[in-house]
Amino acid sequence: MIYTKKANFPYPILMNFTDDYTDARFELDVNIRDNSDEYIVDVMWDISSKYITELLRNKKASLYLIIKSKDNQFYELQYSRNPQIIIPKRKLCINTRTVMQLIIQVKEDIDFSNNYDLNTFYENTKSEICIKKGNALGFSNIVVFDGSQNKPLDLFERKVDKDIKSDVEISLGTETILIIYKNEELQFSGIQNSKELNYPYIYMGLQKALMQFIYHNNPISVEEGIQIDEMDPPGSALELKLYSLMQAKNVTELSMDNMDEVIYKISDNLLARYKDAVRGLGNAN
Repeated sequence: MIYTKKANFPYPILMNFTDDYTDARFELDVNIRDNSDEYIVDVMWDISSKYITELLRNKKASLYLIIKSKDNQFYELQYSRNPQIIIPKRKLCINTRTVMQLIIQVKEDIDFSNNYDLNTFYENTKSEICIKKGNALGFSNIVVFDGSQNKPLDLFERKVDKDIKSDVEISLGTETILIIYKNEELQFSGIQNSKELNYPYIYMGLQKALMQFIYHNNPISVEEGIQIDEMDPPGSALELKLYSLMQAKNVTELSMDNMDEVIYKISDNLLARYKDAVRGLGNAN
């Protein structure tokens, strides 16, 4: 269950907007990346209570990440300032209203006699406060995932120019990959699944842009490729988009040898969807 306001707990709870603690702070931030099969969730958290922090460190309490999408799911986190969990996509659907929250739960009966972080209101009664195993000690803020993820098609622009010297021309601009068609028929306009039928051009554009990415960012040793997880963000607007997209898809290395694998990851299996569209047209006939 996600808590957005204080419920009627019979004991003090650590939440950002309550006064049970003198400095009530329980902050959550989440970064989500994904590849073709799974989500990689990086969790960043911060709490103000030294007492609760010690309980977590000594394994007398645990952190749980609650993810509310179609259903509520709970994931116990290892004690770390930046824990990470990997969730298969078949088990989780992240949409525009996915909500996440951290909860702290005690793993054994405890009392608050040594909890010096409480509001002075509890000074004379805290030794009488006993929290039973399995109950909650605190709830973080909620994080709402807005569903916005970098999509490869956002990198592209399309236009028609009858003066080009080929049927299709791929051009790299400062911010986008431009697909230029000699005529509108080459875009499959008016045909069912016309978007999917253009995916081979998208693939060609990604190849050209990633090759330029390698040449610009490692011109001396092109054959060695680039460690994406070790490089600084590039200055070019187009290459920054590609860099961000590779980061979001958990790509750590880019080279001439693994370029097709990288395109597979960042395009969410583009060519398989093209294949399905072509087969669909064949079956329709």
